[in-house]
Amino acid sequence: MFPLDPKTVERVASIVVDAGGSYERKGWQLEQLFSAAGWVDPPEYDGSPRVPWVIEQLTERASDRSSIERFLCRICDPLEYDEGKPAAELFCQAINEKLNPEYLAITYVGGRPVLGELTDDGDEPMFVQPSDIEQRLRALIHNKATVDVLVKRAKEADICASAGAYTFAIIGIGSFVEGMLLALLTERDETIREKGFVGANGKTQRADRAGLELLIDTARSKNWIQFASADFMHKVRDYRNFVHPRKELAEQPDFDRESVRLCWAPVHAVLNDVEERLDPIGR
Repeated sequence: MFPLDPKTVERVASIVVDAGGSYERKGWQLEQLFSAAGWVDPPEYDGSPRVPWVIEQLTERASDRSSIERFLCRICDPLEYDEGKPAAELFCQAINEKLNPEYLAITYVGGRPVLGELTDDGDEPMFVQPSDIEQRLRALIHNKATVDVLVKRAKEADICASAGAYTFAIIGIGSFVEGMLLALLTERDETIREKGFVGANGKTQRADRAGLELLIDTARSKNWIQFASADFMHKVRDYRNFVHPRKELAEQPDFDRESVRLCWAPVHAVLNDVEERLDPIGR
C-alpha cells in the first residue's frame, strides 16, 4: 500500500538500475526514465551512486502516489525497451515480486501497464477509483466546478457498485471519462474550444455535441493517450451505452463487481497517459 515501505523502495531502485545486468541503466537513462514517467520537474542525475540516487528521488515523492504509480508503470512499459514486451514483462515480474508484500501488482490492461491492489488472497489485482483522483484532476483541469462534478460522478459510481447497481456504476465511469476528456480537450486546445471537433467524416462537431467516441479518438489523434488505452476505453464506451434499455434487452449483459473493476482499469491507464504528456496546471 501507499506510501511504499522504505525497503520496498530500495528493492525497486535496485531492479531499475540493474547494475551489471542486461538492462543496466546509466545516469542519463535514469533521468530519461523519470521524465518518461511524466514527473513534474524530473530530477537531474548528479553523478552519485545510482541506486541511492534513485532511492532519494522516490523517497522525496513518497507522498505523491500518482508520480510513484506512473514510475512503476513506466518500468513495465513495453515502450521503454527496444525489445518491447518481452523485456517489459521481465521487469514487471521482478517489480511485482517486490510489490507483493504491499498488496500491489502491475498488470497489463489492453497492453498498457496499470497498478492495481491485490485481492485478499494476494492473487488477482483489482482496480477501483484512484484514491487521489481529486488531486490528480485539479492538476490537469483548470475549471474547479468541472473537477467537482467529475469527483462527484466518480464517487457516485462507487456508491452504485457498493449497492450492487453494477450497470449504473459502469455508466457512471463512462460519464466520468467523457467529462474528463471534454474538459481537457476544450481547455487545452484553442481550436477545439473555438471551432469544435472534427469528426471522422471531416465535418465539424460542436464541443457541446461531441460524444465519447469522438473524444477518445481526438485524444488519441493528439497522442495524449496510447492506442491500447483508447482501444480499451472504447469497450467501456460500449458498456456505457447499456444506459439504453433496448441494448440491455438485446445483449443481456451480466455485469458484476469484477466488471466494474475492469472498467476502472483503463481509467487508470488514460490518467497515466495524459499525466505523462500534459503539463500540470500552473506550468
